[in-house]
Amino acid sequence: MTVLQVLFCLLLPAGALWAGERFRLAKFLGPVTLCYVAGVLAGNVPGLRLSQDTSMRVSEAAVPLAIPLLLFSTDVRQWPRLARSLLISFVGACVAAVAAAAVVGWYFRDRTDEWWKIAGMLVGVYVGGTANMAAIGRALEVRSETFVLLNTADLAAGGVYLIFMLTFAQRLLLRLLPPFTAAPHHEAFEHPGEGLGAWTRHHLRDMGLGFGLSLLIAVVGLGGTLLLVEKLEAGPALLIITTLGIVASLFPRVRTLRGAYELGEYLLLIFCVAMGSLADLRMLSGGSMTLFLYVWLVMGLAIVIHTALSVLLRIDVDSTLICSTATIYGPAQIGPMAAALKNRVLVGPGLTLALAGFALGNYLGLLTAWGLRWLGGR
Repeated sequence: MTVLQVLFCLLLPAGALWAGERFRLAKFLGPVTLCYVAGVLAGNVPGLRLSQDTSMRVSEAAVPLAIPLLLFSTDVRQWPRLARSLLISFVGACVAAVAAAAVVGWYFRDRTDEWWKIAGMLVGVYVGGTANMAAIGRALEVRSETFVLLNTADLAAGGVYLIFMLTFAQRLLLRLLPPFTAAPHHEAFEHPGEGLGAWTRHHLRDMGLGFGLSLLIAVVGLGGTLLLVEKLEAGPALLIITTLGIVASLFPRVRTLRGAYELGEYLLLIFCVAMGSLADLRMLSGGSMTLFLYVWLVMGLAIVIHTALSVLLRIDVDSTLICSTATIYGPAQIGPMAAALKNRVLVGPGLTLALAGFALGNYLGLLTAWGLRWLGGR
């Protein structure tokens, strides 16, 4: 049964990617949602008992391997080349995520003992993505049921906001923000694609090299943690892994590894299946509603703060929406968002900022969590 469970976690993402390229509903939901929902359904089939220990081990192995692969494609030297409006809006989105999580987290400090951990995880997901939320949750040793509920609430809130973003957001915000004006420094940067396109024999060598380097970085991160603190702690290990992933991306050969980003995404989908299988739908009552409200308030307040900063600083509407997409949804939704805005020039910079969010998410999330814990203990 354990072997079948591992195979289920490893192979289901391939089916989700295949469905996303052929069916409109699957494409709209996205592979992350499909994998997570499939995991939840598998974990709640009557009479089927999955091993929680196996699911935890699969999820714990996937995250440290996925983070470097996701970071290899970014180039921190390109960040200063982005348009000033995009950089300011991106910084504003990061500040908004930290501020919203801190304010809402402090309000909920008497309602859950993991309030400061949840705040850090939500900063991670609303600056970077699910991989950051998972890494921070692992580093802070959050309960698995807490992560499952947070991810479920995030998927629900994110779905509502995404529909708004793709339909009415631009027209509504044009009443508050100036329209986009193209400038020479809006450059098109090359970034990896999505889906199964990279899974060809021409990419397998680079994907193998990327996986090997990611494995080496993970081993160094774990070994470095043992040397520094004399015990294996997820927090320092993941910070070391994130830093080494950024450093590796500075080398052109690493940055141009074909298929490395897609392999990182696949590992993240494996994580989603494994974590989904840990969900117990009987938990969706009582205290879980507190966590749902926590997530929705953080996301809503972060969006309001980011928009208010854009109004104050006169950032154009398209840059604001692209940065909101980059931080809340990551690279996957940049293309659809740019298409909805009818502004293809922002695809490259938007992907760059989304990858920058992956790089910064762990740092900002852990700093927020530790800062709130210190304040709460005073």
